[in-house]
Amino acid sequence: MKYGVIGTGYWGSNHARVASELAEEGVIDSVVLCDIDEDRVADLASSYGVEYTTDYEELGSIGVDAATVATPSPTHHEIATRLLSDGVDCLVEKPLALDAEDAWSMVETAREEDAVLGVGHIFRFHPALSELKRRIDRGELGQIKYLNTTRFSFRVPRATAGALYSLGVHDIDISNYLLDEKPESVYCNLDSFVREDVDETATIVLEYDGATSVINESWQVPVHGKRRDLAVVGTEKSAYVDYLQDNVVELYDSRVTNEGGDLRARSEGKQVYETDNAEPLKVEVSEFVEASRSGGSFNASGTVGAETVDLLQLCEESAMKGNTIRLD
Repeated sequence: MKYGVIGTGYWGSNHARVASELAEEGVIDSVVLCDIDEDRVADLASSYGVEYTTDYEELGSIGVDAATVATPSPTHHEIATRLLSDGVDCLVEKPLALDAEDAWSMVETAREEDAVLGVGHIFRFHPALSELKRRIDRGELGQIKYLNTTRFSFRVPRATAGALYSLGVHDIDISNYLLDEKPESVYCNLDSFVREDVDETATIVLEYDGATSVINESWQVPVHGKRRDLAVVGTEKSAYVDYLQDNVVELYDSRVTNEGGDLRARSEGKQVYETDNAEPLKVEVSEFVEASRSGGSFNASGTVGAETVDLLQLCEESAMKGNTIRLD
C-alpha cells in the first residue's frame, strides 16, 4: 500500500511521522507527502526519506491507495472529493467539512466510488476512552445520567475555525459514541470577544433519552493551564478520564441509595485502572489502513463525521436564536 499525507502543517506533520513509522514497520509499503509549500514539504520528506509532491491531484495517478487529508477545514470537501473519485481512500481530519451539505456529499461520493471515508475523530481511539466505553457497554456504571466535558486553555483563537468546530466537534462525537445514540435536543452559547465572528468559548448542552451531556470549551481560561477531561455519572458508578493521560480510567463507587425511604449518599472510594498505552493517532491511522486494505468498517466513518457536522450546525443555529433546538 502506498499512503499519502496531504498537508504538512502542525498536525499534518504528526500524520507524516506516523505514516513513516508504519512504513518502517512494514504495515504500509511507502509514503508520499503533499503540500503547496514546497520548502516545507521537501524538508519534511527529506527527514523521513520519502517522496513528495505539491499537487494532490497527482496522488491517484502515482499509485496512492489511501491518504490522510490534514489541510485547512475549508479545503476538505474539494480535496477529498477529488481523491475519492480517483479511487483513493481518505481519512479526513476533523471536522469532516464546515457544512452538512458538503459533509454528506463526501459520504455519497465514497459510496458511489466504493471507497473508504474516515474522519479524524481521534478520541474514539484514545486508550482510556476506549476502556471506559467497554465498561459502559458492560453496564458497570449502570444507567448513564450525566456527562461533563471540559477543554480549557489560554491562546489566541484560530482565525479559520472557532472553538465549536475545533474543540466541540470532539466532545459532541464522544457523547454520541459513549451513549450510542444521538441527542434529542441541542443548546449552545458562543462567545466571540477576541476575534470578530470567531468563537473562542462554546457552551453546549445535549439532551439524550435519560442523560445530559454538558460540554465546556474555551481558549480563554488561563487558570487551569491545559485542561482536557471527562466525567461520566451513572446510577451505579461514575468515571473520570484525564485526556492528557492516555491510559488511565478512574471509577468511583459512589451513588445515592434509598433505604426504606431514607436517601443516603454512599461513597466507597475509587479504583484506578491503567490500560495498555498506545498513541491514539497511530491507532487511528493503523485501523484506517486496515479498513482501506480490507474494505471493512472504520470506527470513525464518514457517516459519523457528517452526523457530527449536522450537530455542529444545529449548535450554531441554537446560538444564533438563543434557544434550544429539538431534533426530529
